[in-house]
Amino acid sequence: MTSTPTEVRPAELGTLVVLAWSGEAPDGSDMPYLLAYSLGDTASGPEGTAAAVEQLLASSGLPVGGELVDGTGRPGLPVSLLVEAGQAVLRMPRLVAQADAPPQWLAAVRERGYAYLVFTTRAWPEGEPGKVVEPAALAAFAGAEETLYAAAHVVLPATRLRG
Repeated sequence: MTSTPTEVRPAELGTLVVLAWSGEAPDGSDMPYLLAYSLGDTASGPEGTAAAVEQLLASSGLPVGGELVDGTGRPGLPVSLLVEAGQAVLRMPRLVAQADAPPQWLAAVRERGYAYLVFTTRAWPEGEPGKVVEPAALAAFAGAEETLYAAAHVVLPATRLRG
């Protein structure tokens, strides 16, 4: 099988991290957020992982730095969110990533039926898996203009396993 320029090998992305948290939305209720980013830990460094993440997002129909993509109105969007057993599972072509979901996030996603995904091309080496991320550090990274402008913003409907 040959590789086309639009295909991204998972190794090019580096270590991908997905964090779930909730925060107050303008309507006063909790909004369930997902933040996805790379640690930038490949031979090509943060610049290489940024390019790979941007390519992954573009090939999935998610513009970086563009308008909000409302996945609730796009059933053909190749990005989905499964919420099951206290986990948020983000699925994209050639990528599955999961995050532990705190109870407050689970309650917010149950209430709304969706989560707001910010998938940034900006690497965050300080946000290592297994390392406790201080809320202030997360807020500083997630709310930084550099992070937000280098990200795809997507409202993803939450699905559950049937059974």
